[in-house]
Amino acid sequence: MAQRRERHGRGLRGPLALPNPFTGNPVPLRARVQGAEYFTGCVQQAVARVSASCPRALVGIDVGVEDVPGVVSGWSRDRVPLAAAVGPVPPQHGQVVLYRRPLEHRARTRKGLRILVFRTLVEQLHALTEIPLEELDPEGWATDDDWE
Repeated sequence: MAQRRERHGRGLRGPLALPNPFTGNPVPLRARVQGAEYFTGCVQQAVARVSASCPRALVGIDVGVEDVPGVVSGWSRDRVPLAAAVGPVPPQHGQVVLYRRPLEHRARTRKGLRILVFRTLVEQLHALTEIPLEELDPEGWATDDDWE
């Protein structure tokens, strides 16, 4: 098999793994979950964790994701919001919106992103519902400094 090189920054050319010697079929490689999918998974895990520890915190609250915050007069160029919380106004539920790009930019690792998403969700739910942080996060992730 001739070796091929990466030309002009377009990525690798050719197979990354040799075929299976017994069947001759190419070996399937697992693709790593990218960007938005991973972030959505982090949000789902955070919501499930809060739901397991304090189900009443999510009653009447919708959790959503946006890529970036819209231009709001309440923030400056130096500080970009990571999330927004809007209280319930009948007939609408309360809302927590997590902003994907600012959170991804702030976290250094994937584990750090998971922790930061959970922390941000807990803080926003605490602000909306006034439920103590100890009840929302009994395991203490909100005080863990491992996200940096």
